[in-house]
Amino acid sequence: MALKPPLTQLDIQTAEGGFYDGFARVVAVSAKIIIGALIFWAIAFPDNAGWLLNAINSAILATFNYWYVWSTAFFVVLCVLLAAIPAAGRMRLGEADDRPEFTNFSWFSMMFGAGIGVGMLTYATGEPVSHFITNPEVIRGEVAGSSAETVRSAYEWSFLHWGLTPWACYALTGLSLAFFSYRRGLPLTIRSGLTSLFGTRLEGMLGHVIDIVAVVATVLGVAQTLGFGVEQFVAGVARVTGESWLLNEAGTASNWAIVIALIVIVGASTLSALSGVGKGIKWLSNINMGLSIFLLLFFLIFGSTLFSLQALAVGTWDYLITLPSKLTTVWASDGTEVGEALATWQGGWTIFYWAWWIAFAPFVGLFLARISKGRTIREYILGAMIVPSVVCFVWFALVGGTAIHLELTGQAQGAIVGTSLSDQLYATLAVMLPPGLANIMSGIVVILLLTYLVTSADSAVLIINTINAGGDEGPKGRPHILFWGAALALVVGALLIVGGLSAIQTAMIVGALPFSFVMMLMGISLVKAIYKDSLRRRADIPRTAGTID
Repeated sequence: MALKPPLTQLDIQTAEGGFYDGFARVVAVSAKIIIGALIFWAIAFPDNAGWLLNAINSAILATFNYWYVWSTAFFVVLCVLLAAIPAAGRMRLGEADDRPEFTNFSWFSMMFGAGIGVGMLTYATGEPVSHFITNPEVIRGEVAGSSAETVRSAYEWSFLHWGLTPWACYALTGLSLAFFSYRRGLPLTIRSGLTSLFGTRLEGMLGHVIDIVAVVATVLGVAQTLGFGVEQFVAGVARVTGESWLLNEAGTASNWAIVIALIVIVGASTLSALSGVGKGIKWLSNINMGLSIFLLLFFLIFGSTLFSLQALAVGTWDYLITLPSKLTTVWASDGTEVGEALATWQGGWTIFYWAWWIAFAPFVGLFLARISKGRTIREYILGAMIVPSVVCFVWFALVGGTAIHLELTGQAQGAIVGTSLSDQLYATLAVMLPPGLANIMSGIVVILLLTYLVTSADSAVLIINTINAGGDEGPKGRPHILFWGAALALVVGALLIVGGLSAIQTAMIVGALPFSFVMMLMGISLVKAIYKDSLRRRADIPRTAGTID
């Protein structure tokens, strides 16, 4: 078969006039119905919703644990190969003369703020501390929990979960979208990433279903992040103000506190979303990056610096040399006590994370694509994978390392490990500092967390509307921005109030599974497109929507 120019047009039918003017009505309406039904179900039938979601979650963890582990390993390997292979790495995401719209600092700030900032604030303390207490090495009896010997393995697992794997999920999705949108001129929506496999069939119901799956996964993935953020936001405000009504007897956010926090966060994010990516989101991202640097410098100067830097160096080395093994190891229930414990641990940590990153991928990936036009594939992958991973490692080492050191030396006396995940960062500050200064620093963390939450929520609203509009990046009607802002708040609020963070986690794992198959197809489609472009280059056949690059 003769080699032909690539497909450069995908006609996604959108409404002309009316309330859904400019939107793919099937996608927009279907996504709203699914999310609306989830909200109604969680509020009206909480017991049934909790039971069924848990049953589905258990089945997924038992059946698809191998799939999650091996698919994410594939995403990491594929991204590394695409950056390393010269013919692929030098391809530009756009025409030959296209150059990046944003500076490296703004690009990285937006990427990091939308991608992982909220979860990192919660887990930078909580995860190393949790793995310090127990992890697979402790379960197998190789080291004693809560001992100095456990620190090394605690950071191996923390870095695995927050290193190259999440950013490979985001980078691959974003790379696929940017490649097909900016080189081919196709719409900036999820279905475009599959055109080298399915062609114009994506103009119809197949494409609609793919975009609907992406919207639902995005809502649930962002809900997971916002859920953690709301809990930590309320915990911080309670620490700073001393208002006990903000927390219930279990130490988690009270229902009224959840409602008020969501009104503040979603209200601010909706206003930012109405201003667009080049204004509100860009400036918010720069602000939270500045505050993040300040907080890191504070821990570098006043935290357990030597201990933390040692954990960073040793943890990074251990992560790199054990990465192939950890990326591909699956622990399945084998009937033994240790085997059951390992499978349970992996399901609650590693599989949960892989599902979270996959559910977050359509949102962060499309956002990355939107801000990355003009960069080469190599520049994009290195920027989107290595730099954020290193920053995450530094965060976890400085903040989590300080918390662990305070517990190891007896200064904390259980004040950090004995509190909730959402409160551990504030507890660390309370042990480190006099009460007045601890309140000031906790207030700064609350402000930083709020900027991250607003950035994530408003970015998600813009991305959801872009997918619903068949990839149209233009301004969207206010009612649709307001609807998805309210929908995010209701999903988070309903699931938090009904079943807490575990309910959101369960719904997210369920919603991530369908999109994991879409991501696998996007990777295959991208490889096929890049290979075909290399053949077209030799034959002097156009490879982009414009001129030959």
